Amino acid sequence: MNEYGFNVDSGYLEGLARGFKAGILTQPDYMNLTQCETLEDIKLHLQSTSYGNFLQNEPSPLGVSTVDDKMKELLVVEFRYMRSHSVPPLATFLDYMTYSYMIDNIVLLISGTLHGRPVSELIANCHPLGSFEQMESVCIATTPADLYNAVLIDTPLAPFFQECISQQDLDEMKIEIIRNTLYKAYLEDFYKFCKEQGGATEDVMCGILEFEADRRAIIITINSFGTELGKDDRAKLYPRCGKLHPAGLARLAKADDYDQVRTAAEMFADYRPLFDGIGTNPGDKTLEDKFFEREVQLNVHSFMQQFQFGVFYSYLKLKEQEHRNIVWISECVSQRNRSKINNYVPIF
Repeated sequence: MNEYGFNVDSGYLEGLARGFKAGILTQPDYMNLTQCETLEDIKLHLQSTSYGNFLQNEPSPLGVSTVDDKMKELLVVEFRYMRSHSVPPLATFLDYMTYSYMIDNIVLLISGTLHGRPVSELIANCHPLGSFEQMESVCIATTPADLYNAVLIDTPLAPFFQECISQQDLDEMKIEIIRNTLYKAYLEDFYKFCKEQGGATEDVMCGILEFEADRRAIIITINSFGTELGKDDRAKLYPRCGKLHPAGLARLAKADDYDQVRTAAEMFADYRPLFDGIGTNPGDKTLEDKFFEREVQLNVHSFMQQFQFGVFYSYLKLKEQEHRNIVWISECVSQRNRSKINNYVPIF
């Protein structure tokens, strides 16, 4: 896709995404937030940012969950505006971005249904970006067979389920395996779509998705230690579209402990720094923190190129990290635990 053709269909929306990105909180904003004494102080400071008066109608005392929910609402409004004004292939790309939230929602609905939780409670806990018209039909199902049919027929994720999940898999012992299997199929399909777009979209998005695939493979391996998940079953959950494929994934599949995971990852220059300086002592960074920092770097860098879809994905991910930062600071303020208030992931 040349730059002229890109601007005809998607130039306005790319400019809009870059404008939204300009409203992301800066380091001085975070310094001000960490000096707040109450959630009302945080609310007051956020009014001077791009968030504006989004909490003005919320009654006191303000809760952290309320702040989180209202931030999500703002993000969903912005995303849906861009989606409603997009045309293919950008519209398809934006749909792919919502599939990860749909996977989390469907897994939540399946798990909740198997445990007999109320439908209204389950729907309320779903992420709004992953909502779909047939969501209630998943909750109405009362048996694994009904669940399988509802998911297979009535959701946009039907192709992923059909290829990698059987009816026998839908039980509470295999929920996380279902989640990781769906993510594997989703990431590989999204990666293939971005490769087909070519140009700057391929350059930016394939690098980001490769990192996401490798991160999932590493985390799956570490989380499998001490569980009943065998090495062969673990290997089947690895997305095969990252830099670790195939040699790194082969080493991860054979790993028996954290040190062997680290050795496998450090074979790749991009991942070697992620394992440096991590620990479990107060103030130490965890591997998850390092992954978040690397993800932020990749998404910030995607704005360095024009005429590509990566800016939409990166804006959403940067806003998610911003939400995590604000929630973290808000929790520390609410619980009067200021010793860890600076343990957020800076974006700029």
